Amino acid sequence: MERQQRPVQCHAYILPITSLPPVTQPPQSPPKLEASSADLTADLLAALRAQVPHVFTESGIDFDKLKAALGGALAEGKERYGLTWAGKMDAFRNVQSVSHGTLSPMPHESVNWEGTGNLIIEGDNLEVLKLLQRPYHGKVKMIYIDPPYNTGNEFIYPDNFREGLADYLRYSGQISEEGFAQSANKDSNGRYHSNWLNMLYPRLFLARNLLREDGVIFVSIDDHEVHNLRHLMDEVFGEDNFVAEFVRRRRMATGMKDNAISSDHEYVVAFARAVDSLQMSGRSTTESDYSLSDEVGKFRSTDLTIGMTREMRPNQFYSVKNPRTGREFQPSPQRVWRFEPGTMRREIEANNIIWPDDSSDSRMERPRYKTRFRPDKTAPVSTWIDSRRAQEPERTIVTAGLNQEATKELRDLFGDQVMDYPKPVSLVESLAEVSTKNEPDALILDFFAGSGTTAQAVLELNAKDGGNRKFILVQLPEKTENPKFPTIADITRERVRRVIAKLESAAKEKVDAERQSSMALGASAPVANGDADLGFRAFRLAASNFRVWDAGNASDANALAQQIALHADNLNGAASSGALVYELILRAGLPPASRVERVSIAADDAAREAFAVDGDALLVCVENAVTPGLMRAMIARRPKKLVCLDKAFAGDDAAKTNALLEATSHGMLFYTA
Repeated sequence: MERQQRPVQCHAYILPITSLPPVTQPPQSPPKLEASSADLTADLLAALRAQVPHVFTESGIDFDKLKAALGGALAEGKERYGLTWAGKMDAFRNVQSVSHGTLSPMPHESVNWEGTGNLIIEGDNLEVLKLLQRPYHGKVKMIYIDPPYNTGNEFIYPDNFREGLADYLRYSGQISEEGFAQSANKDSNGRYHSNWLNMLYPRLFLARNLLREDGVIFVSIDDHEVHNLRHLMDEVFGEDNFVAEFVRRRRMATGMKDNAISSDHEYVVAFARAVDSLQMSGRSTTESDYSLSDEVGKFRSTDLTIGMTREMRPNQFYSVKNPRTGREFQPSPQRVWRFEPGTMRREIEANNIIWPDDSSDSRMERPRYKTRFRPDKTAPVSTWIDSRRAQEPERTIVTAGLNQEATKELRDLFGDQVMDYPKPVSLVESLAEVSTKNEPDALILDFFAGSGTTAQAVLELNAKDGGNRKFILVQLPEKTENPKFPTIADITRERVRRVIAKLESAAKEKVDAERQSSMALGASAPVANGDADLGFRAFRLAASNFRVWDAGNASDANALAQQIALHADNLNGAASSGALVYELILRAGLPPASRVERVSIAADDAAREAFAVDGDALLVCVENAVTPGLMRAMIARRPKKLVCLDKAFAGDDAAKTNALLEATSHGMLFYTA
C-alpha cells in the first residue's frame, strides 16, 4: 500500500545562492516566474541599494543623503546643457512600464526551425525590446537600425500617443476592438520633432541594455534629424561613447526638388556601449601593399609631414639633417613634421627615413617616411562610406552601394518593387565586417528591420568568410497595398526565405563542382559546410497565455471575487503547448532561439510530456496535473531549473511545498507559472 504523502516539516533550510528571492523563513510555496518583462526601475533600485544602502528609508530614497553621497557630481541649478522636448517624461515612462506580452512561435512561417539561432519577430519594437531584456541583456555585439527619417510622410504613429501591448494588439487585428487612427507626422505639426524623439528615445534606451560592453550601434539618418539624433544618443549612451558619424553618398542623380541644392548624402551615426572596450577591425594589410624593400623589410613611401601649421605645432617645425650628406631640410611652410625632435632622431637612426639625396626620384624635395609592413596591423576605419571597394592600405573604406543598388536587389529577389527606400546590403555587410571581423559568431540586432536587409547582409557575410553570426530582426506588421504581402513583416520573412534558398542553391552548385573536380583528379569528395545557419525562427508579439491580475477591475467585493475566480485557472484560453513553452522560456530568462526537445517522462505507469530547453538548462512541464511520482521523475533528469503550471497542483499548497523542497534538495530551482 502506498504511503500517504505528508507535508515536510522544515525548521532550518538553506537555499542555494541563485536568482530566487531571499527568504528569512522556511519556504511555503515555490516562487512564480515573473509574469511580465524585466522591471528596469526595480533593477536600478536594487543596484542603487547594493551600492548606497544608507540613502534608502522606509518611504523610499532620501535625496538629501543621495546628494551628499554624490558630492560634486551633481549638476547645480536649472540652467544646464541638454536636450529636452515636449513629452520627454512620458517617453521615459514607456521605458519604465513593463510588458505583459509574449512571443508566439510561428513554425510554419520559419525556415529550419530546429536548427537555427536566427529570429524574425513581428511586433511593435518597443514591446519586443522589453521582452528581450532578460534573455539578451548584454549579449548583442552590433545593432544596426534604419528608423523613419521623419520627412513628413513615412513616420507613422498612433494619434492618441499611447504606447503599449493593447494598442499594438488592436493595430495588428489580434483583438476585436476598433483600431486607433494612424496618420503621418507632418512637418506642420507643432510637435513634429518631439513626436519623432518620443518614438525613438525609449527604444534606444532599451537597445543600450542589450549591447555588450564591447558592442556598437549604427543608426542611419538624414539631414532632417541628424542633429537631434546626436544629442539623443549623447544622452542615452553618453557623449564619451560617441564613435563616429559616417557619411554615405546615397545617389548619383540630382534630387527631384526644385532648388539649388541636391542632397545626395546621408549619415550613419555610431555609438559604443563602452568606447574603451570597442574594437573596430579594419582590413589586414598584406605584403603586396608594400612595394619597396630594404635590409629591414618591406615598406611604402609615405608623407613625413602632417597638415598642421607652425603656429599650431611649433615643436614639430624644425630642420632635419641627412646624417650621410649633412644636408638639412625644412618642412613645407604650411605643414610640420609628423614627429617631435626626439622621436625623429630615433626614426633616423632606425633607417626609417627616405632622403632625397638617396632617391632616384628627381621630383622629391623633402624626406619621406618608410611605413613598414606589420602582419598584425589593420588599417583604421574611415568615416567616409564609398560606393566602390577602395584599395587604400592606409585606411579601411566602409563600402555601400547607392540606393539604386538596394532597389535592384529587391527587384532581383521578388521580380517587383515590393518596398520603397530599402538600404543596400553592402552597407550593413560592411559595417558588420568591421565590427565583428574578429568574432564571426557575434549576435546582430535590427529592430527597424524593414524588408530584411540586415538578415541578408549577415547571411551573405557568413557565406563569404565562413562565419556563424546570428541575427534578430523586429518589424511592425505595417499594412501594405500588396495582396501577396499584406504587411511589411510578410515582406521581411519572404525576403529572408528567398535569400536562404539562393545561398543554399549556390552552396550546392559549389559542392557539385568541387565533387566533379575531385573525382576527375581521383581525390576524395568535398564536404559541405554544415556549420552555416541558413534558417530563422519566426515569432509574433501576442498577449500572454496567462491571465494578468488587473487591479483596476477589482474595485469592489464582487469584482475582486471575479478576479480571484479567473485566477483559479490562470491560463488564458486554449493555448497550445508550444505557445506556453516559449512563453515560459522567455519568462525564465532564456532566449527564444534555445534548443527545445520534447521528452517523454515515465511516471505513475504512464508517459507524460515535458520540454527540455538547451539540454539541462530548463525543464518545462505543461501537464495539467503534477503528481509526486511525476515530480520525482522530472527531478531525476537533473535540470538546473524546473517550471510547472501553478494549476497543476490544484490549489494544494502542501504539494507545492513538498515539490519545492524536493527540487531544492537536489540543487535545482523550481518555479510555477
